[in-house]
Amino acid sequence: MVRFIENIFKWFPVEMTEPEKITIVEGPTPTFELVSDPWLHSLIESPLPSRVAMCRVRAFNGPALVERCYRAWHAGEPIYLEFRDEEGLTDQASIIAVRWMEQDEGDMLLLWVRLEETDIEIEFDIDFDDFDFDDDFDGPDLSTPF
Repeated sequence: MVRFIENIFKWFPVEMTEPEKITIVEGPTPTFELVSDPWLHSLIESPLPSRVAMCRVRAFNGPALVERCYRAWHAGEPIYLEFRDEEGLTDQASIIAVRWMEQDEGDMLLLWVRLEETDIEIEFDIDFDDFDFDDDFDGPDLSTPF
């Protein structure tokens, strides 16, 4: 794709560079948590059905990565989170919002990304130890009329 930049004297073509990326170099596949904050829905307008998810990523220099996102968005360009999925294949998600926090272990990036609905898998983690199963349950009392 070629973009034209206006100069005072003439128009000249400038080659487009690859989109900006924040790459997770090592560690497990990030965990994406679906969110439903109303302000996020205005950021994901698209012809494809998608949802907003948030993930936490440790970073060496959180403020510099946030600045990269702001520069890309200011230039009207997208920025992507690049990561390895569970199968080890490279995948990416469009970053729509970012924030960083300083912690004892280092900087933590909070990334809100756009996920296509076909990429979303819902996983339930139920700990049955939290339930009190009554072994003395004899069944319903059928002698009482409804």
